Amino acid sequence: MIRWSFMLHILGSLIVCIGLCMFAPLGFSFYYRDGSALPLITSAAITVSAGLFLYLFFRRSKVKGAISHREGMAITTLGWVAASVFGGLPFYFSGVLPLPVDCIFETISGFTTTGASVIRDVEIAAPGILFWRSLTHWLGGLGIIVLGLAILPFLGVGGMQLYKAEVPGPSVDKLKPRLKDTAMILWKVYVAFTVAETILLLLGGMNLLDALCHTFGTLATGGFSTKNASIGYYKSVYIDVVVTIFMLLGGINFALHFQAFRGKPLALWRDPECRFFLGFWLLLTLIVTLNCFGKTYDSFWKSLQYASFTVASITTTTGFATGNFELWPSLALCLLLLCMVVGASVGSTGGAVKCMRIMVVLKHGYRELIRLIHPRAVVRLKLGDQVVPPEIFASIAGFIFLYLGLAAVSMFLVAAAGVDLVTTITSVLACLGNVGPGLGEVGPMDNYAGMPVFAKWILSLDMLLGRLEIYTVIILLVPKFYRK
Repeated sequence: MIRWSFMLHILGSLIVCIGLCMFAPLGFSFYYRDGSALPLITSAAITVSAGLFLYLFFRRSKVKGAISHREGMAITTLGWVAASVFGGLPFYFSGVLPLPVDCIFETISGFTTTGASVIRDVEIAAPGILFWRSLTHWLGGLGIIVLGLAILPFLGVGGMQLYKAEVPGPSVDKLKPRLKDTAMILWKVYVAFTVAETILLLLGGMNLLDALCHTFGTLATGGFSTKNASIGYYKSVYIDVVVTIFMLLGGINFALHFQAFRGKPLALWRDPECRFFLGFWLLLTLIVTLNCFGKTYDSFWKSLQYASFTVASITTTTGFATGNFELWPSLALCLLLLCMVVGASVGSTGGAVKCMRIMVVLKHGYRELIRLIHPRAVVRLKLGDQVVPPEIFASIAGFIFLYLGLAAVSMFLVAAAGVDLVTTITSVLACLGNVGPGLGEVGPMDNYAGMPVFAKWILSLDMLLGRLEIYTVIILLVPKFYRK
């Protein structure tokens, strides 16, 4: 049986954390005197008050056992919904986005690290609001729930079920026996990368606000920028290279980064998914470079610069842009659509289907070909040195089926709202895969501001489904979920 009061008690503490984070942008607000201080303080006060009310009103449910797997999934989904609603208050009170649907869309896009924006001109928005907008990326990068694991011991409950719901890949590896230690390890790696990239971007000529915002968008593979032209605004090869490297780092399993920090850098190379991910990026970068050379760009090195950055941006589902890739040849665009579906690694901040699942499906297809040639052969499905159990493959196949099915349904619904075909297909793939930019009306030089309200709601749901990898959300729609 699901203990709703128990879950609301925990949810209250997570909402308080979101409210406290709203005080972080005040430094930039006061420095620039941009008028966003009052909206931020008001939003923080409302959010903290709502969280404290839930936390204190349901505190009698504090010590009643560990979180079950069903409660873990429910808290995770409700936590992301609450973060998206309360996180949109600064946009609403500041007047940047006067419509509630736009505030929720922008915030869901931030926390899910999608990077799809409905702000038509970000350069006129208050710096304090822009910092909050990018901070939602950073918080959502490794997950609000994983961040909350640090406070769950204070609540007297176990958090493993939350961690499984928040990181629902084919397998969940605990780096340390205690889950709190695991969460802290992940965040230490995350913070270390954040500091490193911020310093490098400052050396490249960015001011502190821009460096922090773009760092948050890079490591979280989110893509929110403080400039309308995104990274292309700076016209800097140095910045392109720095951002490309850190986008790729964000697309790799953070457990491998931890191993590298411990003096085992070969762990990255020994991991089959990491090799597949980097090999996929290199191959597509080469093909796109050759495809664009002589057609879009006269210089091979210029073609390589834009291709390597854009392929990394879309494959890691970051969504930063250095130019209008809609002008690229058809082959290059088709490969970018492929990147939207494949995505980054399991355990990374990236989205989409994930490389590990693609690898397992490809290996299964190859195994079936071998069986046709040698019917009596016993061929095991392996990923590296590990045999993939049948239940794991069934889970992966089910996920891919649901992913494609939800994409198809979403495309029909968005098209029914009157959106053209190219925009419909790419906007759904971009939101479900947490990529951000698509083609057509939602291309790299445009945004989602002109989408119909109904389409925005559908795409908002897609972003949430994609970030929590479908199962965690749709399981709440199954009647048996609420029965004993």
